[in-house]
Amino acid sequence: MTGIEEEFISNNQKHILGLSNEEVLKRKEDGKVNYIPKAPSRTIWQIIRANLFTSFNAINLILAAIIILAGSPKNSLFVGVIVCNTLIGVAQELRAKETLEKLSVVSMVKAKVLREGETKEIPASEIVLDDIIYLENGIQIMVDAEVVYSNGLEIDESMITGESDSISKKLKDNLYSGSFVVAGEGYARVTKIGKQTYSSILAEEAKKFKVINSELRNAINKIFKILIWIIIPVSILLTVAQLKATGNDWRSAMIGTVSGIIGMIPEGLMLLTSATFIVSIVKLGKHDTLVQELCATEVLARVDVLCLDKTGTITQGNLKLSDIRNIGSRSDKEIDEILSVLIHNLPSNNPTQKAILDKYTSYNNEVKCIKKVVFSSKRKWGGAKFEGLGTWVLGAPEIILKEKYNLIKGAVEEEAKKGKRVLLLANVCNDVLEDELTGKIESAALILIEDIIRKEAPEVLAYFEKQGVEVKIISGDSPVTVSEVARRAGVNEWKNYIDARELPDDNDKFREIVRKTKVFGRVTPHEKKRIVKALQEDGHTVAMTGDGVNDVLALKTSDCGIAMANGSDATKAVAQLVLMKSDFSALPKVVEEGRKQIQNLERVSELFLSKTIFSIFVSVIASILLIEFPIDPIQLSLVGSCAIGIPGFFLALLPSTGKVEKGFLERVLTVSIPNGLILAIFTTSTFVISRHIGSDITYSKTASLLLFAGISMMILIRVARPLTKFKMGLCIAMFFIMALAFLTPVGRLIFSLERLKLRHWIISLAVIFGSGPLITELVDILRRRVNKKYKFDIAK
Repeated sequence: MTGIEEEFISNNQKHILGLSNEEVLKRKEDGKVNYIPKAPSRTIWQIIRANLFTSFNAINLILAAIIILAGSPKNSLFVGVIVCNTLIGVAQELRAKETLEKLSVVSMVKAKVLREGETKEIPASEIVLDDIIYLENGIQIMVDAEVVYSNGLEIDESMITGESDSISKKLKDNLYSGSFVVAGEGYARVTKIGKQTYSSILAEEAKKFKVINSELRNAINKIFKILIWIIIPVSILLTVAQLKATGNDWRSAMIGTVSGIIGMIPEGLMLLTSATFIVSIVKLGKHDTLVQELCATEVLARVDVLCLDKTGTITQGNLKLSDIRNIGSRSDKEIDEILSVLIHNLPSNNPTQKAILDKYTSYNNEVKCIKKVVFSSKRKWGGAKFEGLGTWVLGAPEIILKEKYNLIKGAVEEEAKKGKRVLLLANVCNDVLEDELTGKIESAALILIEDIIRKEAPEVLAYFEKQGVEVKIISGDSPVTVSEVARRAGVNEWKNYIDARELPDDNDKFREIVRKTKVFGRVTPHEKKRIVKALQEDGHTVAMTGDGVNDVLALKTSDCGIAMANGSDATKAVAQLVLMKSDFSALPKVVEEGRKQIQNLERVSELFLSKTIFSIFVSVIASILLIEFPIDPIQLSLVGSCAIGIPGFFLALLPSTGKVEKGFLERVLTVSIPNGLILAIFTTSTFVISRHIGSDITYSKTASLLLFAGISMMILIRVARPLTKFKMGLCIAMFFIMALAFLTPVGRLIFSLERLKLRHWIISLAVIFGSGPLITELVDILRRRVNKKYKFDIAK
């Protein structure tokens, strides 16, 4: 039995044993158990319904019915896109569902309860009403409870109130689920459980499988909203025009109208976006990374500043006591006795205290502790008052000594430069132990603690620097110590450090310093949050890694919070990504996966939107000129599948490098509009000329389709650059399939085509190959007219 258990039992006789096994069983039978509703993902039916019953699927089905009624059922084969899209979407999401649920089991929250006199660790879902729960630094409180014993207990209720300051909790104070222990330890009696608590709502929201708003999704939603407003009037106009152009032959008019409407709908784009996120989740799961918010992969792909907490990220988080330097008037033996008694009477929850405990495995337990002040990140020291030994404190030298710190500053900084964490053991001469130290403080010894650098840290940091991601180290330790650790880990500009206590209150000056500084020491949780916000105000996309409760505020504020699995429950609860093996080396893999998916999605979006813009332009031109729509629905499906849908799916899953920039919508439209315009001009011109020289409607549509298919292939080849063997093979395969439609009798029969004359082949191929430079020139012109704050790459 631990010291705190003995003290708790001696002062709380009625709770000596906690609940008995019989009492626990009775409460479970009565349903008084902390059952947390399981909602890690959508059900299978919800997944099928979400992928099948969409507005665009409904439009496609209605259009297919119209085509069938018009007597041309083969032109309704575009419905096959609905089936393929639905099957792919369902399959990908079911796979992601399985991955998420497996990882959720690994990351299940645990709780410590006192039952029959013993402390047991159980899943939070097995806590029952009136259980006595044990609370220690870093634990997330998963039930509502009432304090029955407090040993310097401090709670962060920011998840509930939004206030970042910790709250001291005393006997009979209420605790709320969703809050976190930031200092001290204690026991509490459970008063509310399950759905009645805040944590059940929090857990449900954190685990729920849903698509979170992102720049990509917002841009695509904006495109669809605009398209709805365009499709309705254009469709009406096109219907009227087709009736007049076909001599009131409603069947032919409906086929032409449906072809125009289908082309305007980029039905595969939304599927590809969701599939891209889902595939990322599955792949990151293989790297032991739990994605708690679907858009996290996109956000991480856009990150240009990475803030790292030193302890547990760059370092292993395990410390060792390297030396004790006597700087006072007491003997080494006295120092050992005092330090051993002090460290055993303070809660041994943080790595520093555990490192000292590894040396002092035993102590004089006859020394009576009269009062203690538990270490907190806010005070940066802890202490105790003993009968016969006096009052002693252990913590940051500059905080304890204040203006007298200069007396030992040289010795402290000398050790800090060697990468050592330096604590001061000091005697409070007036024996007054309060939250604020007063009176004379006598230095006794410097306690030297050493961090252990993770082996993979230098390689990982070098990767981020190479990728153009600025790395900043933020820690609560001495800035000199953090700077030395940064040097050993290979951080550039490691000498560029600052003590966070010197940061100005003025926001402009604060942002300027944050902009220039690489290493921050003595940073409080509130200051970590403020640093992250300052970087965001400068236009940066910020990721924050951490494992301790002092990182929670910064993790919540950052664009992408990354927690270590061996960290506190608090960090894992608020982070978007959790590294399940606490392996820092997994971060480059996570970033590469995110960047690959987003870069490729942006590339293939050009294919889908080019067809959409083409159809809008052609519909308007056909309505103005009162001509038949130059391409039938089944012909549009041929090009849509071979030059857009099939290659787009494969290209979205291929490796891709490079930093992801803001301005997705602007970049995509910059290339899609010229593509669509060129496609529309050449396709309709071919149709008009062909009809003018006396060709029949089928021959004219065949010639138009050849131009549309050929230029679409040119766009596909440009999007696929740089061309690898696989990409070349993919493009050749798609070209070969479309060629079969034109060259074989079966192909011409299926797609309603005629054999083209040789001179028309020669003219068409010349125009197709000449369209590439023309499109590039138009893209350049349009690029010069968009907002210069975005960066554009034609090759994309």
